[in-house]
Amino acid sequence: MLLWPAWLNGYPLVFVDTASFLHQTAAFPPVWDKPFVYGPLLHAFHWRSSLWPAAAAQTVLLSWLLWLAGRMLAGPGGGGARAHLLLVAALCAFTAAPWFAALLMPDALAPALVLAVAVLGWGEPRPLERAALVSVAVLAAAAHLAHLPLLGALLLVLAGFRRWRGLRDGAAALAAATLLVVATNAAFQGRAAVSPYGAVFALARLVADGPAARTIEARCPDAGWHMCRWAGRLPTDSDEFLWSPDGPAWAPRLDGARPGGPISLAPEAGAILRETLAREPWGVLRAAAGNTLRQLLAVRVGDTLVPDHLAVSVAEELARAFPAVEGARFAASLQFRGALPAAASPFLWLHPFALLAGAVALPFAVWRAWAGGDVRLLGFLACVAAGVLANAAVLGALSGPHDRYGARVAWLLPLAGLLAWQRLRRPSAGVGPAAVPAGTAAP
Repeated sequence: MLLWPAWLNGYPLVFVDTASFLHQTAAFPPVWDKPFVYGPLLHAFHWRSSLWPAAAAQTVLLSWLLWLAGRMLAGPGGGGARAHLLLVAALCAFTAAPWFAALLMPDALAPALVLAVAVLGWGEPRPLERAALVSVAVLAAAAHLAHLPLLGALLLVLAGFRRWRGLRDGAAALAAATLLVVATNAAFQGRAAVSPYGAVFALARLVADGPAARTIEARCPDAGWHMCRWAGRLPTDSDEFLWSPDGPAWAPRLDGARPGGPISLAPEAGAILRETLAREPWGVLRAAAGNTLRQLLAVRVGDTLVPDHLAVSVAEELARAFPAVEGARFAASLQFRGALPAAASPFLWLHPFALLAGAVALPFAVWRAWAGGDVRLLGFLACVAAGVLANAAVLGALSGPHDRYGARVAWLLPLAGLLAWQRLRRPSAGVGPAAVPAGTAAP
């Protein structure tokens, strides 16, 4: 069921950045702006033959995590295959869950990270399950730089509830994920850092928001920065700053710095960021808060369905390393032909209502769990809330609000509402020993 958007499309869903992850194991050097993690994970399933197994693996992973979450919150006599199938069917009909499970991007692993940490904290998984959950947390956190602080926020929830065993496992996952990112950057980028060139993204955001643009105007031309060429006429769109061929990040350099582009801009970007933070700390915070709020409201699926730039990105990578028949399958897909938004539209109109219902249900469920002393449900709801808020804060403030960033985790809100309803409608759920599924330790 979770794979149904790919069946509708005739091919797994992709995004322009999917090409970068395919490139990671097809040619050298890998792209400059992404950890060398998700690409090898994809390769473990596609083996340059077909992308369908990779999409299937993501949906199996999500189904397993939903199974564990449902088992964790099931009251006496609850859970089981029927409840799981009904839960997945509801998510497939009313939320973006399947649209991201079938999307070959690290976005699919953001909700997986939230669910894995929640189950580690409150689910009392069996030993093999616990080891698998820690592994999922490591790989999900390492697959995208925004997922490292997301995991950090989830660990704060575990610490607040004093879930020490889950906190230990989560902290180990964070340390392992950080080490994995640093090690792969050292091996493939030549720099042992979490984000060797991440300052360029932060600079693009603060230029678009204004504080960094004002710093450049105030310090130029005396500073002698590459950015001084754009003083007074900097882009107000962070994507234009980052990706326009004639924009500040990619324009030919006059100082002869090699290799040019964002890699050469990164040291200067770091200097401008430090000066901007010193000059306008409150301006930076106001911009971050505004972008977080806008990101919380940006939750549509549509920007993952369009064919923009796929012919010169994903199609070229498939032609480089995959059999010709795979490229033909992709070319025949609704997404590549630009027909997917129209085909998907009848299935997407209910999403805002489900999100609104989940957002309204969350505080009510928190109140009921608090009043009933249901620490397990309260902890799960706290993880969902922290995951959604941290996701918006990190991506909205550092990259800029995009629907894809919000929609990938927003569907956890209706999930939380459904699981809370299933738990709270049982008279004995959440109170005393009856709240704990058989074979698990009390929370």
